[in-house]
Amino acid sequence: MIHTPITAQILELTTTLKLPGIRATFQEVLSTAATQEMGYDAYLLTLLQHEAQVRRENRTRARLRLAGFPYKKYVEDLDRRALPDDARKKLPILTTLEFVRAGQNVILAGNPGTGKTHLAIGLGMAACLADYKVLFTTVPTLITQLLESRSTQTLHACRKKFEKYDLVICDEFGYISFDKAGAELLFTHLSLRAGRKATLITTNLAFDRWQELFGDPVLTAALVDRLTHKAYCVNMTGESYRYKETEAWLRADAAVNTPRARGEQPETPKHTSSSSSQRGDSE
Repeated sequence: MIHTPITAQILELTTTLKLPGIRATFQEVLSTAATQEMGYDAYLLTLLQHEAQVRRENRTRARLRLAGFPYKKYVEDLDRRALPDDARKKLPILTTLEFVRAGQNVILAGNPGTGKTHLAIGLGMAACLADYKVLFTTVPTLITQLLESRSTQTLHACRKKFEKYDLVICDEFGYISFDKAGAELLFTHLSLRAGRKATLITTNLAFDRWQELFGDPVLTAALVDRLTHKAYCVNMTGESYRYKETEAWLRADAAVNTPRARGEQPETPKHTSSSSSQRGDSE
C-alpha cells in the first residue's frame, strides 16, 4: 500500500465511518481505474459494490453465529436416499424457503435417528444465508430461558425479541415434560408467532401424545391447532440413520479384524502322519 497524506486520511475516515470494504480495496480499485480509464462514477460504484459485498458477508457470518446452531449441517450434506419417503417428497418445497417468507410452520415428527435435527439445522442455515434472522433452540432450553425471564421481570423484552425472528427452530419437543408454568409460557410464545412468522419443530411424539407434555387437553388442542394451521407436517418415521451407521461400522470393523485382513496366515489343522498311525495301530 502506498502511504500518502491523502491515503492516510482515507484510511482514517473509512475507519471512523465503518467502511471496511472501501478501506480494504480503494487503492486496488484506483489502480484498475487508472489503467482502464474508469470514470469517477464507475470508480465510486465499484467501491460501493465492494463495501456492500463485505457487509453482506459479515451479516451472514453474524446471523450464523447468533442463530445458536449446535453444529454446522447443510441440506446438501443429507443422504436423501436415507430420508423417510415423506421427507424426500417435501424437501424440494422446503428448500425454497417459501415457508419462511410466508410465515408457515414446519413440523418434523418421527422416531429418533431419522434426520430431523440435521434437516432442521440445514434449513435454518439456508435461511441465514438467505438473510433471514434465525434462532435455534431446544424446547427444554427455551422453557428454562422463559422461566428465568419471568423471574427477572424481563419477559416482555424476551417476547419482543422472540417475535422478531423470521424462523425459530424448536428441537427435541417431546423428550422432556414440563410443568404448568412452562407449558403456559411455551404456548404463549409459540402462539404469538402463529400465522406471522415461521416456526420449525422437531418431535418424536405424534400430536395425540402432546397432552402428555402439557397435561392440559384444552391447552394442547389449542397449540396443535395453531401450529399445524397451513403448516408442512413431515412424517419422519423410518429406520434410524444412526442405527444403520452403527451396523455398517460394526460390519467394517469385523471385516478389518479378520486374520486375513490383518495379514496373518490362517491356522491349518495339524494332521497325524501315516507312519505314526501305523505305529499306533501296531502297538
